[in-house]
Amino acid sequence: MGIETGDDAGVYRLTDDIALVQTVDFFTPVVDDPYWFGAIAAANALSDIYAMGAKPLTAMNIAAFPSKKLSNEVLAKILKGGYDKAAEADVLIVGGHTIDDNEPKYGMAVTGIVSPRRVVTNSAALPGDRLVLTKPLGVGILTTAIKAGTVSSRAAARATRSMASLNRTAAESMVRVGVSACTDVTGFGLIGHLIQMLRASKVSAIIRFRDLPLLPTARELAGDGMTPGGAYHNLEFFGKDAEWDAKLSELDRLILADPQTSGGLLISVPDKKVGQLVALLKERKTLAASVIGVVTAPGSALLTVEP
Repeated sequence: MGIETGDDAGVYRLTDDIALVQTVDFFTPVVDDPYWFGAIAAANALSDIYAMGAKPLTAMNIAAFPSKKLSNEVLAKILKGGYDKAAEADVLIVGGHTIDDNEPKYGMAVTGIVSPRRVVTNSAALPGDRLVLTKPLGVGILTTAIKAGTVSSRAAARATRSMASLNRTAAESMVRVGVSACTDVTGFGLIGHLIQMLRASKVSAIIRFRDLPLLPTARELAGDGMTPGGAYHNLEFFGKDAEWDAKLSELDRLILADPQTSGGLLISVPDKKVGQLVALLKERKTLAASVIGVVTAPGSALLTVEP
């Protein structure tokens, strides 16, 4: 598997029983604390492996650092955050590469394994499936407010915990239950990653805005102008493929398009299994276990958004 359907990771079959799953992701700081920046970047990179239903095994650090502007202590804290998050995931960091750059950047190239027969893709959603989301939305709005200094320390800490939370338990739960398809919600926002899944699967879907899990204060901050520029780009690019109920405001649409850093898994699960999946997610204390909509046969719009 390569880039054909815009899936989360590449998959290369080694034998009838083992396939390699590979991904890479890195970005500039989304929080001020270097340790938590490292932890969030690691959780984000690992998420692509989890979205494929795979087990991550090894990682290599990718870092860019302004050595003439910041002390090596800052770099050490970034790497320690990544190391601790990898250890939490039972992943071994086996090396990496650092270059000098004007702006800090950090992430990981991650390798995992999966049975070729149990790969979870973004291209197998089926009509009648229910759509389940495992983390609340709004971290793009919150991180914009963090940079602007307009968010409370409590709200900032909640957003940081969400981004640094591994999707491991959510992935293990969906593998145990057996699902149709999955992707993780990151830079394209919920609307972008859902539409990618629908295109790849050749289906449509209906979601309900009222059922979306949101971080506290996210809507209020968005109304105060803290919506990131990426949300406008996502809405412009993907919004044309959606049919919006007239009751939904521009702000509602932007929340669906809010780019997420280390967001949750978006899972397409057969209707007869959705109760089992939600119960298991709640039992394992994922940050959300919200049924947000249903997959349908192909319609006039890829996505219909109800209030």
